[in-house]
Amino acid sequence: MNDFRTDPRFKGIEPFEKKVWLSSPTMHGDEQKWVDDAIQTNWVSTVGANINEVERLMAEYVGVKYAVGLSCGTAALHLATKRAAEKLYGQAKPNAGTLAGKKVFCSDVTFDASINPVAYEDGEAVFIDTETDTWNMSPEALEEAFMLYPDVKLVVIAHLYGTPGKMEEIRQICDKHGALIVEDAAESLGAKYKLGGRWVETGSLGDYNAISFNGNKIITGSAGGLFLTDSKEDADKVRKWSTQSREAAPWYQHEEIGYNYRMSNIVAGVIRGQIPYLDEHIAQKRAIYERYREGLKDLPVRMNPYDAEKSEPNFWLSCCIIDEEAMAPMVRGENDYLYTSESGKSSPQEILDAIASFGAEGRPIWKPMHMQPIYRTHPFVTVEGNGRGRTNAYIKGSGVDVGADIFRRGLCLPSDNKMTEEQQDRVIEIIHRCFR
Repeated sequence: MNDFRTDPRFKGIEPFEKKVWLSSPTMHGDEQKWVDDAIQTNWVSTVGANINEVERLMAEYVGVKYAVGLSCGTAALHLATKRAAEKLYGQAKPNAGTLAGKKVFCSDVTFDASINPVAYEDGEAVFIDTETDTWNMSPEALEEAFMLYPDVKLVVIAHLYGTPGKMEEIRQICDKHGALIVEDAAESLGAKYKLGGRWVETGSLGDYNAISFNGNKIITGSAGGLFLTDSKEDADKVRKWSTQSREAAPWYQHEEIGYNYRMSNIVAGVIRGQIPYLDEHIAQKRAIYERYREGLKDLPVRMNPYDAEKSEPNFWLSCCIIDEEAMAPMVRGENDYLYTSESGKSSPQEILDAIASFGAEGRPIWKPMHMQPIYRTHPFVTVEGNGRGRTNAYIKGSGVDVGADIFRRGLCLPSDNKMTEEQQDRVIEIIHRCFR
């Protein structure tokens, strides 16, 4: 990484006294009260009042009937995926996953926690390209995917960086093809979407839904997640699976595979103390997004987009994408990168290195799943159909790949809700200097 503190373009900018984070936990004090209560009452296992309250409060907030507290968002996604697959294909043998031999349509630009549960259940992910309006799954590409793979009955969709995808269109397509939806709302807790003329929370838009309380999320328990549903049957099944699938016998008896996925009452205490501040955190994140949008409006960049008429993001991460004509040369390998500086232009890695030199954390856009080494042999579908093997030495053009383009030109900006306006102004100034 280059050290930009000695670059003449950045003369006069002082390093941050304390690191400015991408998105770090924000504690308020109430968390300690409920953690202490768990310890003092000796409820430090996977049962207790904190878990009960987190499940009740979050089900009420999201607008679903049931919530099941789990150890992390990935556990919630796994059991949501497993439950959907069991509904579709029946109970699997103990040595096989519920998706064995089945394909599943999945968001392409997301963190791999969205996708790994498909592999846990022995399924094959088919990656659906992104659209430019929200950076989420493209309904048009999804429709193409159903034409290529008409037998698919499960779709896993994630809301990237807290911005809801085009759920009305996606729901209509899935209903037409008889497919179920697993909604990964890990990044979007508190975001709203207008469905059928009514505002609803993400986490209630799929047939099986999951949220996360990981340390960098909008509220946190340091860990933890929730499975969300309107079905008591589904909630009971997930609760059973999460406690090693123990049967109602006086000894340990098991009729199906289970997992040690239940939420800790101590972790739930942290979450319980965070819940009252969720809306405050969202307002702070929105203010950060708006300040970036105003402060960068004179540069050849655009903020991560959303449909203001159909959605209210939680603005978990503020991101930007550089206009094509303002992109300086940049290449990435598997673990390294190389770029050059050009007057009036910049690149994501130059900006990330520049802000890091002064003590601020950014991050590249999530690398699309179809580009990941582990998934390079998996199908990938764009608005043009099959997204693999589109290039040709003898025919001009390389095919549409929206996700790869966003990854190439985009970056995540420091979005910590404890960042001061002065600190954010300094980040904005550093970004301006990158284009000099």
